[in-house]
Amino acid sequence: MAPSSAATYTISDLAKEFDLTTRAMRFYEDMGLLQPQREGAGGRNRVYTARDRTRLKLTLRAKRLGLSLVEAKEIIDSYDTPRDTAPQLRKFLAILTDHRKKLEAQLLDLQANLDEIRTH
Repeated sequence: MAPSSAATYTISDLAKEFDLTTRAMRFYEDMGLLQPQREGAGGRNRVYTARDRTRLKLTLRAKRLGLSLVEAKEIIDSYDTPRDTAPQLRKFLAILTDHRKKLEAQLLDLQANLDEIRTH
């Protein structure tokens, strides 16, 4: 079930849900991937919204695909602008195309290593 847009989460809630440490959550915040609201004395308590949860989910998905956090941020940030989606899609495709080329090069290297191991 999708969380409601009014749902809020603590850093511990999201860390537990996504099997992360709170330190990792703070790192994603430092990278600009998450922007929780601050509450409590001196703003010590982070309050995450459904938007933050979605951004975290997309960040982790991009990471699993092998994208850097900078690349993930570029892609995720592009969806925050309500303008024409064509430039956003072109940028997304360019990043994925570049990433695919890197993966294909790595695959060739791995195949060469396997071939070398087989001959010994």
